[in-house]
Amino acid sequence: METFFASCPRGLEGVLGEELTALGAKEVRPVDGGTGFRGPFALCYRINLESRIASRVLWRVGHCRYRSENDIFDAAKKIRWAQWFGPKQTIRVDTAAIKSPLQSIDFVTLRVKDAVCDVLRDTEGLRPDVDTRAPDVRIHVFLTRDEAVFYLDTSGDALFKRGWRTATGDAPLRENLAAGILKLAGWTPEQPLLDPMCGSGTFLIEAALMATHRAPGLSRKFGFEKLRNFDAKAWETLHRQVAAQENKLIKTMIYGYDRSGDAIAQSRQNVAALGMEQRIELKQCSFEDSKAPAPTGMLITNPPYGVRMEELDDLAAWYPTLGDILKQRYSGWTAYILTADLRLAKIMRLQPSRRTPLFNGALECRLFKYELVAGSMRKPKGVG
Repeated sequence: METFFASCPRGLEGVLGEELTALGAKEVRPVDGGTGFRGPFALCYRINLESRIASRVLWRVGHCRYRSENDIFDAAKKIRWAQWFGPKQTIRVDTAAIKSPLQSIDFVTLRVKDAVCDVLRDTEGLRPDVDTRAPDVRIHVFLTRDEAVFYLDTSGDALFKRGWRTATGDAPLRENLAAGILKLAGWTPEQPLLDPMCGSGTFLIEAALMATHRAPGLSRKFGFEKLRNFDAKAWETLHRQVAAQENKLIKTMIYGYDRSGDAIAQSRQNVAALGMEQRIELKQCSFEDSKAPAPTGMLITNPPYGVRMEELDDLAAWYPTLGDILKQRYSGWTAYILTADLRLAKIMRLQPSRRTPLFNGALECRLFKYELVAGSMRKPKGVG
């Protein structure tokens, strides 16, 4: 049994743990920013391929107690790195820390890199090159107050890079955050789904992938494929089995609107790249002109939020309109609104039934849930 850690957007640790358990992980332990778990090494193949919520899957290869950078260097030199990669492969080392007493995390990164290079020079006569942009092998070091843990990254590029995105607008929602929100919301393919401010279509496409049981990693490469212990035959068998699970007969009712013609064009391009044109209905339409496409359903959206003061003022003036339209035209629906503007719920003057803290990268957000029942949602005047 090997020990792993799957990172994820903060706020999704619980649904990630449920997903990992369903994929066969043992001893699942959600913590802030991810979930620890155990299983055979080949389990990381399946989780990289099938997890919709994880950002990376890290494999624990060593740990030590430390009081100084030298202790970490000595521990890194004792790890038999040559089991997993050679000096002709490029490397990158990343260090993260919580409550570490050490003065420079960058210096720890440098010392671990030196230790890895020394080990490979001693065993194979050459030192590997460092490539910070597209390395063959990524090494992660995590420091607590007195412990250092060493990981090999089995994912390579972050797992939210599915390979389907051919077009994107400004600051697109990360794919694994969108998938996690769909899980938090409890959406199922039998429910109509609408994103009335869909941008490049992230919620829509992640929903279609979930509905048809298409694994998110089928079209991309992974870090474990470059390790010396990679079992190509086992991976080929798994990949073929998982690809065969896709069910193209499942019907979906997924709708995307956006006021921007450019955004709808981007969505169409991304949807076409996956062959999902028959599953996702797209229309250029402002939210103010929108209507519910079915009597009941689920509305999930990440409305635009401003950075400059004039943008923030414009949005504050628009939020009551957002609330009015939801109440008047989407009665019978459940709405989930993800926003980094924490004023939204108060200014919109609808009472959310749930508020879930989430992070989109480093950006703190809230996911507000609204049960849109006619006549029961508006706050009394003066309340808020």
